[in-house]
Amino acid sequence: MDYLLLILGFVLLISGADGLVKGASRLATNFGIPSLVIGLTVVAFGTSAPELAVSINSALSNKTELAIANVVGSNIFNVLFILGLAAVITPLSISKQLIRQDVPIMVLVTGLVFYMATDGLLSVWDCGILVILLLVYTVFLFVQGRQAEARENDTSADELASITTGRFPTWQNILWLIVGFTFLVLGANLLVESAVNIARQLGASEAVIGLTILAVGTSLPEVVTSIVASVKGQRDIAVGNVVGSNTFNLLAVLGISGLFSGQGLTGDVQLVEQDLPIMLAVAFLCLPLMFTGAVLSRLEGTLFFGLYLLYSAFLIGSVKAASWLDPLLFVAWNVIFPITLAVVVVTLLRDWWDKKHKKANSQIH
Repeated sequence: MDYLLLILGFVLLISGADGLVKGASRLATNFGIPSLVIGLTVVAFGTSAPELAVSINSALSNKTELAIANVVGSNIFNVLFILGLAAVITPLSISKQLIRQDVPIMVLVTGLVFYMATDGLLSVWDCGILVILLLVYTVFLFVQGRQAEARENDTSADELASITTGRFPTWQNILWLIVGFTFLVLGANLLVESAVNIARQLGASEAVIGLTILAVGTSLPEVVTSIVASVKGQRDIAVGNVVGSNTFNLLAVLGISGLFSGQGLTGDVQLVEQDLPIMLAVAFLCLPLMFTGAVLSRLEGTLFFGLYLLYSAFLIGSVKAASWLDPLLFVAWNVIFPITLAVVVVTLLRDWWDKKHKKANSQIH
């Protein structure tokens, strides 16, 4: 029964997020807010709505480990699984704005949350700081979006905000908001309760369930958006959606759910010593691979995807105390991680060599 409730919770959660984005986007259009701004704020926030609903529900239910684990697991999943799979489908070109601005912001915010949570607690003050940074970030995106909209018509933003095409009655948009919010709340309730029950049955901690089942389930909007964008050739959207959602997850989901709990958010030893460092390492992995050549290649995408499968296997092995866990760790430390490092180094060297030759050729001509 718990598994059926889990699936129903996912369906309600994703449907609610979709309704919320439709209502908010169409209302914004009716009030004359540019499509680029809607794409950067409403749509990005909407894909993080499931994580927000689940984490707030977890915080209010005094299951704060679930709240942190859901965000940590979602951010790891977004980068390694979603970007990896999208890049395997087709190499992802990355815009200068993402390289110079959005990826560094994501890495900095990830580092800040890691620093705040090193003692196993995101205090109310910490969460308040995250919410303030969220407001600053949103205003920054809004101002930047208005300026960009004034300069040119951004087709990527139009694609992202395609759900806003045409005008819809205000009452209909408000109805979408109400229905979407209701579905989100109901879905989050079902999801959290059924996930906790399943965790108890399997002997897994709430943190592990948050890192796996909840993280994957609440990231489904990002999966759909990025994969569809990749298939359609809208590669910048595929990357920007993940990077933007990760930043919103850290600032909005952790910040708001921590304030709702009234006591901040706590994480167990596994989250502090293992999963938060992995989330930080994954964020840093984006820097060299995205900065070089402004393309995430199929090889790099395969690497990302493989690292997520390794991480998932490690979590499952830990829960089951599997006999193959030690050999897996041996292979990871002695084979997979050195290969990852080699790919990063080769990518950096190749990029340096290409730039050197381009500079030499330009001087000749």
